Amino acid sequence: MSNQVSPTKGNLMTLQKSYELAQKGFELMDRKRNILIAEMMTYLDDVKAIRGEIWETFRKGYRALQEANITLGIVSEIAKSIPIDSGLSVTYRSVMGVEIPKVKHEKQVVRLSYGIGSTNTKFDYAYQMFHKVRDLTIRLAEIENVVYRLANAIRKAQKRANALDHVVIPRFASQIKFITLALEEKDREAFIRQKVIKNHQEAKKRA
Repeated sequence: MSNQVSPTKGNLMTLQKSYELAQKGFELMDRKRNILIAEMMTYLDDVKAIRGEIWETFRKGYRALQEANITLGIVSEIAKSIPIDSGLSVTYRSVMGVEIPKVKHEKQVVRLSYGIGSTNTKFDYAYQMFHKVRDLTIRLAEIENVVYRLANAIRKAQKRANALDHVVIPRFASQIKFITLALEEKDREAFIRQKVIKNHQEAKKRA
């Protein structure tokens, strides 16, 4: 592509400015990628820990629920008395231009909304476990959404950095080199031409 650029000083100055901007752009993209990676790494351990805790809490809750079903019969009607939790809201903060969600949950004190005379400790324990699972699931959903957004932004930053580093910057460098060599060649030709003319004029004077 370099041979398609007209070898003029104006084009050389324009390309040099574009080259500097491309280098700064690469540095910014690389810095952004590193910051986002560092941010994402702070969440990965939490994801693993919360998933494990959810799994264990689910296991305990389902086991208690099964035992409650055995001792009380089907407890679906009792479960319908448990109110739906709607105390959720989402806000966002920006990390290097990436909108990171923050889930706010108004935690409520665990209160039994059913008659204790129609249940037993197994059902109460299952209720507490699923109450805990709800809180953990809210936290996990927030973190996984954050990790997904950060990972997506990292991929985009990496793609742009690679394009600048492997395509744009080398192309500008090649064009700058082509024009620089062409201008140097023109200067040499002009110098030789002037020297020939000068020698010719001096020869005429001596004659």
